[in-house]
Amino acid sequence: QAAVALSRFGLGRLAGEPLPGNPRNWLLDQFERYAAQSQAWAAEPPSEVLLKYYSDYQRDVRGQDELAARQRLAKLSQERYRASVNARAASALTTQAPFAERLVHFWSNHFAVSVDKSPLALLAGSFEAEAIRPHVFGRFEDLLLAAERHPAMLLYLDQARSTGPSSPVAMRTAPERQRGLNENLAREILELHTLGVRTGYTQEDVIQLARALTGWSVSGLPGLPANGRSGVYSFSAALHEPGTRSVLARTYSQRGEAQAVAILRDLAAHPATAKHIAGKLARHFAGDDPPPSLEERLAETYLLNGGDLASMYRVLVESPECWAGAPRFKTPWDWSVSALRGLGWCDDIGELRLASLLTQLGQPAWRPGSPAGYADTSENWMAPDLLLRRVEVANRLAEHAATMIDARSVAAQLLPGGVSDVTATAISRAESPSMGLAMLLASPEFLRR
Repeated sequence: QAAVALSRFGLGRLAGEPLPGNPRNWLLDQFERYAAQSQAWAAEPPSEVLLKYYSDYQRDVRGQDELAARQRLAKLSQERYRASVNARAASALTTQAPFAERLVHFWSNHFAVSVDKSPLALLAGSFEAEAIRPHVFGRFEDLLLAAERHPAMLLYLDQARSTGPSSPVAMRTAPERQRGLNENLAREILELHTLGVRTGYTQEDVIQLARALTGWSVSGLPGLPANGRSGVYSFSAALHEPGTRSVLARTYSQRGEAQAVAILRDLAAHPATAKHIAGKLARHFAGDDPPPSLEERLAETYLLNGGDLASMYRVLVESPECWAGAPRFKTPWDWSVSALRGLGWCDDIGELRLASLLTQLGQPAWRPGSPAGYADTSENWMAPDLLLRRVEVANRLAEHAATMIDARSVAAQLLPGGVSDVTATAISRAESPSMGLAMLLASPEFLRR
């Protein structure tokens, strides 16, 4: 059970870390040890500051030297993205609450954004730090509202400029110049963030929610109303579509921002949302095909406790299905973090060029192919070319660490669940210490959690 606690619930055993004497209590105690504002993130600028850079760029790009402005933004975006990836990794490598950090990564993928879209390379890290980290042990409703209101999500899904067809802005703008209603955020809220696919909502529900969401914007960006501080979420009444909305056969007559808030609160409390969230958590911790009984207990706990996420995590820790489930194939992020923790590589993360390493492995941070996030099933990460890339990275890590670490002596440390005879024999026959360590990192046991 100690091995399951460290690897399946946690992020892999840290070099020199003793085995937890009581694995369940070790996990539950992390609820109190978790630091939402970890030291690793302390030096990262907030989204408000980063959006100031983006606002300056948007103004400069209309000036005389457009190329220079684009080059400055590209350079800054690359620097901030790499720094945020390093902060995320440092938090995972040094945390005293690895179960909690895993949950941060889980929810960040649930509310996925992508750095492929400008200016998300600037904002993806701040999105995780500001919208996800403070709410992982709170209520889902609060996490939902924080994620949807964050500038990163609003810009990623083109919500910031969505304009109601009868809004004050639309009424005074010529038809050919109107931006129009954007349904992206509304659709992803229903399909991905709350109810899930094929749960009974209709295209009309998407449109009605999109109209309710008009006005949810980012203050101070060029072309948007300046409401208070620049670079933060703000509600713009000038963009909002007036009138009553009907979503899932329920009527909402609230005015302004309160209308969409009321809809999101009801979506968070919906049984379909409970089932959707329960299924994703069960799959993450109990295997690709989790027992329906576990999903049912999680959904029931969600509904009985008003969407309290900590209550659901307790069910996971106390459920035998999570401890007895078949090992899952690690994602590239999981594998990288567990390897670095096991090797004791907690300093000089910048030397690793971790952002590039994750790209090589096929899972660049905050860069999924769609708003659905990265797949959370083993089969998506077991392709031969992806395995070959892990072997290449394992060799690279081993070459750096082999002068200080003997694979034969650390095998039991990295694999507290046991080392197979095949792996032990391969390590003992390795031609060099670095090759032995690479074999350990690429072994079937270490590739799974």
